Amino acid sequence: MRVVVAPDKFGGTLTAADAATALAAGWREVAPRDELILAPVSDGGPGLIVALHAALSASRISEVEADGPTGVARRRPFLLAGDTAYVEAAIACGLDELQREGGDVRTASSYGVGQLVAAAAGLPEVKTVVVGLGGSGVNDGGAGLWAALGAEPRDRLIGGGIGLRDLAGLTAAADLRVRLVAATDVDNPLLGLHGATAVYGPQKGADQAAIMSLDAALERWADAVESLAGQPGMRDRPGAGAAGGLGFGLMALGAERESGADLVMSAVGLEAAIEGADLVVTGEGSFDATSLRGKVVSGVAARAQAAGVPCVVAAGQAHVGSRDAAAHGIDEVWSVADQLGSAQAAMAAGADGARMLGAALARAWTR
Repeated sequence: MRVVVAPDKFGGTLTAADAATALAAGWREVAPRDELILAPVSDGGPGLIVALHAALSASRISEVEADGPTGVARRRPFLLAGDTAYVEAAIACGLDELQREGGDVRTASSYGVGQLVAAAAGLPEVKTVVVGLGGSGVNDGGAGLWAALGAEPRDRLIGGGIGLRDLAGLTAAADLRVRLVAATDVDNPLLGLHGATAVYGPQKGADQAAIMSLDAALERWADAVESLAGQPGMRDRPGAGAAGGLGFGLMALGAERESGADLVMSAVGLEAAIEGADLVVTGEGSFDATSLRGKVVSGVAARAQAAGVPCVVAAGQAHVGSRDAAAHGIDEVWSVADQLGSAQAAMAAGADGARMLGAALARAWTR
């Protein structure tokens, strides 16, 4: 039996590569003769570089000194593959780092993302820089990124979203002379009820007062950027609210928007791997309604369905019913939480839980 294992990360516990490895290990305990093809996937958030580096044989990692969301500088990687560089925003402004450093989303900055973009764009062989958006701990609309690229007033732009409240005047960032791509699978605008602050601020630690002040500050930022660029309405573009508004900051620099999941699935050759397979296993930490809106799980399931191959979801916990899952080409949904009895037990189990789930899947599906 030929099985393609193509999960996203299990947020908070496993990278996509670790999840694929654990699921495969459990499967092999039950069916050691089955052929397993591991194809960990990312939607542009955490794990983007790992997934692409594993898939692109000629790629290489480069590192530069760059700030984190709280201003702590360290060596941070980006990926080079031919004439394209891949920057993972979460590496320089990730929520995990913000929380570890005890930072505040109101003052967290995307400056380090701009440092990575500038370093990548400055290499003579690079013609395109792809910035994967997701997993960020910032809410500054990309102002920090602009500051790293030479925009002024620097002292206001590097102070996080809250530093934009009193923004007066704005000069443009430098022309990078490369094609920019914002890789994201969320379609939120920058502002309002469905914007970056209202939707993603609470998970970054913003209370209602912070949400209101940050959204007002981003509105001032949007006014200044759109006036400078002569392009009103950029704030309303789908994806402008990605990664705390980094999508907006990149689009204002001319970035095109692409699906992060589609980009990675194409790079790892997922469609070719699925052809001739007997089963596709995908999954993520929490399988919920958002998983069916253009994220990794729905993208993998759609490709399996197009190839006429059954697809099952292996998740840490699942909140999608069988009817909704079936409507998206998913045959079955399995979760560690169901196996162990609770979401808390699933989180604590980590890789062992994914391995156990892989074994349970093999017992149910192997020939």
